[in-house]
Amino acid sequence: MRAASDLDINVIVGIDTEFIVKTDQESVIALDFSDPDKAAEAISQFRPEIDIDAILAVDDAGTLIAAKASQILELPHNSVSSVELTRDKYALRTALSVSRLPSPGYKLFDIAQSEDDLRVIGDSMKYPVVLKPRGLSGSQGIIRADSCIEFTEAFSRIKGILESENSREECAADLLTSILVEDYVSGPEFALEGVLNRGDLTVLALFDKPDPLIGPFFEETIYVTPTRYSDDVQVQIISTVQSACRNLGLTHGPVHAEVRLEKNEVFLIDLAGRSIGGLCARTLSFGSGLSLEEIILTHAVGDDINQLNRESLAAGVMMIPIPAAGIFQKVSGVDKAENISGIESVSIIPTSGDEVIPLPDGNEYLGFIFGKGKNPQTVEKSLREAHDQLDFEIT
Repeated sequence: MRAASDLDINVIVGIDTEFIVKTDQESVIALDFSDPDKAAEAISQFRPEIDIDAILAVDDAGTLIAAKASQILELPHNSVSSVELTRDKYALRTALSVSRLPSPGYKLFDIAQSEDDLRVIGDSMKYPVVLKPRGLSGSQGIIRADSCIEFTEAFSRIKGILESENSREECAADLLTSILVEDYVSGPEFALEGVLNRGDLTVLALFDKPDPLIGPFFEETIYVTPTRYSDDVQVQIISTVQSACRNLGLTHGPVHAEVRLEKNEVFLIDLAGRSIGGLCARTLSFGSGLSLEEIILTHAVGDDINQLNRESLAAGVMMIPIPAAGIFQKVSGVDKAENISGIESVSIIPTSGDEVIPLPDGNEYLGFIFGKGKNPQTVEKSLREAHDQLDFEIT
């Protein structure tokens, strides 16, 4: 909203009816996110006297609604079918497997397995493998297994997550009845932030993830840009993401991709037709100080963004992991963390009395640490030192 205000763009906000009971504000519309068709129709009929220029989703839940509403109003958008592929990890993997892109082997299993059947399935696996829910986000429910015992334990744990009330609220029912199992892809992981215009990808940032994401859980921590890898690796990553977008049919708006580099091959791990999640967008600044949100809005209203390069300083963010489940009480050391050289700010999310659940059962973080510096190495060092200053009390 701040970005829209700075650019003098009027915004109507669509809020899930789960979080809003009644509104009479002219700039707010209550939508049923559990029914994308109904929500899209509501957008198309909301204040017909207004000419809407673009519809943007800020998270996974809104991407399908945005595509459907844009289709009705004949606005530039990703096709509904392409967005549906990015909302279902199994559909995504199936679509990519028919392309020429490197792709891990995968299988899908119904969650209604008997213990005997589950052991038989586990015995048939070539380890290591990664088990994933089809529709949850934020690395929730993603678990590596290195043996039959670990496989059966992980399968049962993910089944419990899928049967929870929170999962039923977040996902379509058909995405909660099965579990995806993929071959494990080793190697360093990267995140790419970009914008598509008529299918052509403009890269806004390529992040290194310096912590080794080897499992058993895949809790993301540090993102740092620019990448420290060679130009050849960067070109390979960008080419893979561009090809994946074309194979899936994504053509318009923000895109966020996760890839791994294994034996000089780039494997697409995940792809979404939205920008980076949470507060991580604060990491990026472009041109004369434009934020990522301002870049996305600038593109949405039809203006050129190709000349808006990222600032020269290296930048990074640390998503603060939840060390243990319980009730958040307090955090100390924020002032010390913010006084570390290169640290711009520390943002703590929960307040006293909030329940916190670590991955893989939960899907949130305790907060974010933001830093900038002359190169990626100094930014990473500052983020780690700042995190060391923080002491969380969870009971």
